[in-house]
Amino acid sequence: MSGSRKAIWAVVGAVVVVSTIAGAGGMAMSLYANHRQKAQVEQAATAVATPKSDLARFAVGPMAALSTPAEAKTAPEYAFRDRTGTAVRFSAFQGKVVIVNLWAMWCAPCKAEMPTLQALARAYEANEDLVVLPINVDATPEAAAEARRFLDDHAPLPFYSDIRFQLPFEFPGKGAMPQTIILDRQGRIRATMAGEADWSSVQARALIDAVLAEGGAPPPA
Repeated sequence: MSGSRKAIWAVVGAVVVVSTIAGAGGMAMSLYANHRQKAQVEQAATAVATPKSDLARFAVGPMAALSTPAEAKTAPEYAFRDRTGTAVRFSAFQGKVVIVNLWAMWCAPCKAEMPTLQALARAYEANEDLVVLPINVDATPEAAAEARRFLDDHAPLPFYSDIRFQLPFEFPGKGAMPQTIILDRQGRIRATMAGEADWSSVQARALIDAVLAEGGAPPPA
């Protein structure tokens, strides 16, 4: 066998080994990267200067990357699943302010920010007008089971899932992970955050209190 052919087969062998080691998690990340890249290209092609709402004043400190569109669009009527497998839609939460967090076990920043969402949920636990709604997007039964166990260690956060991994692309972040969306009482998208953030911070709570106050609910003590 010639030297060049040996080199080619060596490369092929290395790719097979790496692919085997990567397993389902690596495949998920690869598929996500391809889907995300396509979404970013489409997003850039249609990007325009978007007016901001008065919530833009909260885009400071750990919330600096916050996006607050002036036009508040209704959340997609997309069915995801609760812990029992029952279909749920965002319209079921109308009348409440909802903090939607899209996350996956293969996403390190998603897991890193989860304790701050846990702290947020605990701070507002007595306030029935606020729901912290993490939705896992792992696409295999094994990863979903691991995600359920992970959230069991972050009570009182509930477990919801989207095994089709479509929700991150239904919201303005177009596939960003993690991605957090704040819905007002009418189910409208008032603010979005692409990437990790500290949701237990003073700035995050000020933002949430402002959206809650639109409906007259007092912030927690």
